[in-house]
Amino acid sequence: MDGREVDVEKARPGANVRGQIIMEELVSQNQPLIQPIVEPFQRFLHAQSTGGVLLLAATVTAMVWANSPWAESYAAFWNTPVSLVVGSHSLRETLLEWINDGLMAMFFFVIGLEIKREILVGELASFRQAALPLTAAFGGAMLPAMLYSTLNTPGPGAPGWGIPMATDIAFALGILALLGSRVPLALKVFLTALAIADDLMAVLVIALFYTSTISWLSLGIGAAFLALLIAANLAGVRHPLVYSILGIGGLWLAFLMSGVHATIAGVIAAMTIPARTRLTGHEFLSRGKVLLEGFEQAMFPEKPQLANRERQQIARHMKTAVQQVETPLQQLEQALHPWVTVVVMPVFALANAGIKLDGDIGALLMNPVALGIILGLLVGKPVGIVFSSWLVIRGGLAVLPSGVSWTHLWAVGCLGGMGFTMSLFITGLAFTHGPSLMSAKVGILAASTTAGTIGWLFLKRIRPK
Repeated sequence: MDGREVDVEKARPGANVRGQIIMEELVSQNQPLIQPIVEPFQRFLHAQSTGGVLLLAATVTAMVWANSPWAESYAAFWNTPVSLVVGSHSLRETLLEWINDGLMAMFFFVIGLEIKREILVGELASFRQAALPLTAAFGGAMLPAMLYSTLNTPGPGAPGWGIPMATDIAFALGILALLGSRVPLALKVFLTALAIADDLMAVLVIALFYTSTISWLSLGIGAAFLALLIAANLAGVRHPLVYSILGIGGLWLAFLMSGVHATIAGVIAAMTIPARTRLTGHEFLSRGKVLLEGFEQAMFPEKPQLANRERQQIARHMKTAVQQVETPLQQLEQALHPWVTVVVMPVFALANAGIKLDGDIGALLMNPVALGIILGLLVGKPVGIVFSSWLVIRGGLAVLPSGVSWTHLWAVGCLGGMGFTMSLFITGLAFTHGPSLMSAKVGILAASTTAGTIGWLFLKRIRPK
């Protein structure tokens, strides 16, 4: 366990609702004029379905752009060279490479934060909790890879065996969110844990099997920066700037030069972020009461707030106390998650999902690469998830979550076949160009769309208890 206290709130039923109502009433008394305008956008950004909606919109935009009269500008724009120059040193990559190597490192960093949180206090915190989602994720990854390999080994499509292993959590949870109360909460928790475990395996696959020639010198420099990150954690450093400088300026850059994919640095850096609080809950309450009493005593009617230095100082102490009762892991995850949802993943889809459909689509779909991906995502995923879940439950190592039926599990297995984001990412690592790349993208889009539709219809037909 990383630290003195990890926040796992199990509040009384209704307590959070009452608190939210009180806070809304307090805020509404001093509501800015622009609030009614921005409030709908705020609600949209915080909705569970937001990630899926934006990903879908970006995918459609990429497809329309790549097949429009301006199709040449699509490839030309994403292949625009962009250089980062510091003195006599320069780093030159195309815009597409900056997105896949740089922006996606933030995506993997947030995945790393989620994995660490789940291991510390979530569904992966104990063996009995983790047994079902881990086993389901393992079966849902191995069977698709085997089915793909049966059609493509040996052959030019052999490197793509990792493509159908992944699950796109944004699309999957977005569909669950659209169904509302028809979906048991336990099923959403299970799917989240399964997708996080799935992402962990995808990260390991990328690190171990999709790495080109390795520069051991660069890797050694990366290891030195990793040691500094761990030392900062152990020393109690909490400021995000320190981890940003060591993680981006050191670890990420070293991995980029090493041959190991730079996004792996995001996951490794996330594991070094402190998950401990500086203040316990009781200490925060005691300090908060003292500060609030002092704030009340410092409210002089004759002094405007701008001139009341005592109130300003107390407010700064309160801000510090709030930061110390939260873990840096929580703060970073909450701060970065909206950016990943709203910016990183849609931009990645916009840059990678544009497929020019001017050839024979039937031929692309009948290519062994596309067939392997479709077979893996549409058959391998649900069968692997459900069968491995049945094995671990039958063995007495786990139980079905409360309110979740086997039909629910089949539906989740189908949603697991929506590989989209991670599948496209691995495609870019497995194939650089040629018919295999195009066939893989067509197979991913076809399989992900079909899997999402089947999963949605499955869940829609289940009567809520």
